[in-house]
Amino acid sequence: MAAAELKERIRRWAEAEGFDAVGFTTPDAIPEASARLAAFIADDRQGDMAWMRDTAERRGDPRRLWPEMRSIIMLGKNYGPDESPLARLDDHGGGVISVYALGSDYHELIKKRLKAVARTLVRETGAEVKVFVDTAPLMEKPLAEAAGLGWQGKHTNLVSREFGSWLFLGAIATTAEIAPDTAGEDRCGSCRACLDICPTRAFPAPYQLDARRCISYLTIEHKGHIPLEFRAPIGNRIFGCDDCLAVCPWNKFARQASDAKLQARPHLRNPRLKVLAELDDAGFRAMFAGTPVRRAGRNRFIRNVLIAIGNSGDPALVPTVRERLQDPSPLVRAMAIWALRKLVPPDEFAALAAALAPAETDLEVAAEWRLE
Repeated sequence: MAAAELKERIRRWAEAEGFDAVGFTTPDAIPEASARLAAFIADDRQGDMAWMRDTAERRGDPRRLWPEMRSIIMLGKNYGPDESPLARLDDHGGGVISVYALGSDYHELIKKRLKAVARTLVRETGAEVKVFVDTAPLMEKPLAEAAGLGWQGKHTNLVSREFGSWLFLGAIATTAEIAPDTAGEDRCGSCRACLDICPTRAFPAPYQLDARRCISYLTIEHKGHIPLEFRAPIGNRIFGCDDCLAVCPWNKFARQASDAKLQARPHLRNPRLKVLAELDDAGFRAMFAGTPVRRAGRNRFIRNVLIAIGNSGDPALVPTVRERLQDPSPLVRAMAIWALRKLVPPDEFAALAAALAPAETDLEVAAEWRLE
């Protein structure tokens, strides 16, 4: 079939599967991405994410993943919230979960629909295909920009004129020759809203991110104890952070997600910190079944919850925190100590330290009792 007709039919197939944005590019369209990634890794800005260093060579050039690919179809799925997530930060007794994690896990949802579009493409053209949803070393955001879905803003995330900051991305690589679309044009201008709002100053410069300072990284990817300097700025964010996304002026064109599976589950809208801190592993898995939150695991998640409790200023939560001093996880015990330091008078904390610190066997946890 004619090239123009093929592109139009692919768009229709994608729209029929619920995708909101479709664009086309080629695997050689992002030559600058490899150097940018190398500079990011050279500065160790990836933190614990060793997989970024391990896959950097393949990540920098899509053809290293599959030399036979000739075209890449980039697809976007809107997950816009029904309210600004910034408003939830004022509820200090509740925990704030990133918008993307309030509904069903997008990986499975999008992969199923990508496969449906890909199967139709194979059936109609005989081309070979591979699908990707944030799991293979493929640089989706630069490719989405190259495909015309938007542009990478100063916060390094994709911004869309039609959907603002709220697009999940998926890709179909294919051996079919498809004419690329015009790349997205940077429309950030002189705006610095995303840079200035960041609580931990995670942007060393526009279009650069230091993941080690990013709340999303710290609360989701980071496996260890969260550095002291970031605990207060985390506030009540217990899984991810949307500040730099939510403040973007282009969100004035955003719309609420139409897919019910991507809309917020009611019980995940600012759940009570007390309830969350009391979750055991089974309770955690049950509460967050089918959502991205489960990937953090119970211990890391409760670590985050205890930081939020420490920042809440609510002494009524002290009994809940004291229960976590006996938790099997060093991550949890350490943050319980920090939260107590924030919530109880200094003399009371000193008495607790004198009584409990000598029995602590984990050196990093024991050090929490001595922090000033």
